[in-house]
Amino acid sequence: MERATSPEPRAGLPATPCPLPPASWGLYLVTDRHQTGDRDLLEVVGHAVRGGLRAVQLREKDLSTRELYRLAERLLDITRAAGIALLINDRVDVALALDADGVQLTRRSLPPKAARDLLGPGKLIGISCHSLADVHEAVADGVDFVVLGPIYATPSKVGYGPPVTTALLKEARSACSLPLLAIGGIKAAQVPAVMASGADGIAAISAVMSAPDPALATREILSAVSRARRT
Repeated sequence: MERATSPEPRAGLPATPCPLPPASWGLYLVTDRHQTGDRDLLEVVGHAVRGGLRAVQLREKDLSTRELYRLAERLLDITRAAGIALLINDRVDVALALDADGVQLTRRSLPPKAARDLLGPGKLIGISCHSLADVHEAVADGVDFVVLGPIYATPSKVGYGPPVTTALLKEARSACSLPLLAIGGIKAAQVPAVMASGADGIAAISAVMSAPDPALATREILSAVSRARRT
């Protein structure tokens, strides 16, 4: 099957930059507009960007296709201007339509190989994993990076079962050479233990989206990751 070609960039936006590799992100922000304390989602993300954010996943599953497209369009203006990666949760069609930097897939999404055929080789494909078997399958499917969790208890991931703990993170690190991002109840204080267990970075929802100062929360997590990398 012939690879899909990327669409032309939207008018007024620069050409799609080559996104930074996931292992270098430090923090991967996952959005949830229901956790912003009535603040505008784009405002919260904007503060996180000013705090040093390098990658964001738009994850607003309850929106209609048109609503998600419009929100992604506005968010893309922010991420393109800042030179950071924007990935769309699950929706390969929306990522294609907007020439986003990639997609974050789940176990219920389009299979990674089919997503790659549509997106082409220049886009990022991440996948959310909740077990060692998931990680092995992700490696076989040729994704670019893995998000593993929930490491600790968190309301955002209660539907995915009990926390997998850092023990599974260590097993996954031994089994996987892909960039490995840990998610689930991780704030700056938990970063050293998570990084010591083999994570390349942190994925977070409430630690930033619900923070009174998202820019400060972002800086604190990134600083904790940076310190952990030096030890």
